Amino acid sequence: MLEEKLKDAIIGELQRQAADRPQSLKVQGAGEVKSSEELTVNGRIDLGALVMVIAGSVAGGP
Repeated sequence: MLEEKLKDAIIGELQRQAADRPQSLKVQGAGEVKSSEELTVNGRIDLGALVMVIAGSVAGGP
């Protein structure tokens, strides 16, 4: 359960960042991550935003 919430939070945040900056970040395999357990990310990630999403997920946030 927690593992799925963390995966969803991480993938969601990476996809959000990629949508905001498509020229700087590309995320591939997000649709298949539940079956393959692999994700390809190429570009710059806002680590602060990603950490906040993970912390919120662990704390029970939305």
